[in-house]
Amino acid sequence: MEQNKPGFSSEKYADNDNRKSQRATTTTAPVTPKPATAGQRWNAVQLSKTAIVWTCLAVVAATMLVGFTWGGWVTGGTAQKAATTLANDAVVQRLTAICVAQFQQDSAKETKLVELKAITSYRQSEYVKEQGWASMPGDEQSDTKVAAACAKLLVQLN
Repeated sequence: MEQNKPGFSSEKYADNDNRKSQRATTTTAPVTPKPATAGQRWNAVQLSKTAIVWTCLAVVAATMLVGFTWGGWVTGGTAQKAATTLANDAVVQRLTAICVAQFQQDSAKETKLVELKAITSYRQSEYVKEQGWASMPGDEQSDTKVAAACAKLLVQLN
């Protein structure tokens, strides 16, 4: 039993009928999806195995580049060369003090110091070697580096 109320029709329409229905239609604003957050976009990324391998290789290469360039990393050979150089410089420095002490023991040191200062700088180390000040006890020959460092110190003496 159908009721005859205003706004209602007793006639049934098919589901595919295009006529406007009498019922109230609610209009809603179109729903716009929210943009995905960075975390959601990150979780949606799926890298292939090839991309993962190349990314790892690039990270390793970048780490090595930064480490050797700015990080102070050195190879074993470079570290060995640096250690040898430092050790040799320390030995020359210690032997230079002995050379100056041997100069101080020379009886004619004042005249020889004047002669040393009169000689050109590139010949001063040979003069120190000739005088025997750069020869260390027990050594037959004097070291060139010790003689050069000794001559530099002796020229600075007053």
